[in-house]
Amino acid sequence: MSLARRFGREGFRVALVSRGGARHGGYLADLAKNGVEATAHTADVTDAERLADVLAEIGDIEVAYYGPTPVQPIVPITEVDVPIARSAFDWVWPAVQVVHTVLPGMLARGTGGLIFAGGLSAVRPMPALGQLVLPTAALRNYALTLNAALTDRGIYAGALTIGGLIERGDIHAMITADPAKYGTIAGHTLNPDHVADAAWNMYQIRDRAEQVFDAF
Repeated sequence: MSLARRFGREGFRVALVSRGGARHGGYLADLAKNGVEATAHTADVTDAERLADVLAEIGDIEVAYYGPTPVQPIVPITEVDVPIARSAFDWVWPAVQVVHTVLPGMLARGTGGLIFAGGLSAVRPMPALGQLVLPTAALRNYALTLNAALTDRGIYAGALTIGGLIERGDIHAMITADPAKYGTIAGHTLNPDHVADAAWNMYQIRDRAEQVFDAF
């Protein structure tokens, strides 16, 4: 939502896509209150057919932001086998599908942006995240390589590498509600508005392909 508000403030119309639609009314009301024109679409992005339908509904996209939330239980990295490793990439393939769908229009116009959010394990060994470190590194490298391939064609691609607990998010709410179980998070949180500002600056200035946020 911070990304939606930030880009909306710059005059973009916003299309939200998420697994469930229960919160869409609140999201749209929030954006409308901030003067942002928006639509909301329900899709599990790992459902390739549904994702294709939603992208067709939205139409031409000037900037695509992909911020996946893996829902798999974590398997210790020392116990990961090939099937588990393969399944971990289920949230990378939708990123490729989004790019494959929206990039032709961007190239035809000579403008556009692709922004991906991933985790700190892409740049720092974090064994506690198990198999999830594999797709995180892949998504980051995909973003950086896209930028290298597209920068001379008017298209920006970049990675937001997130190392910290995003304030006001669901996981933040869960952890802060039970400090006895999860302990203190002081000094380990990130303001999503600051992340959104960084995303806008990256897209607008185009002087770097990655911004690392490290609250650890």
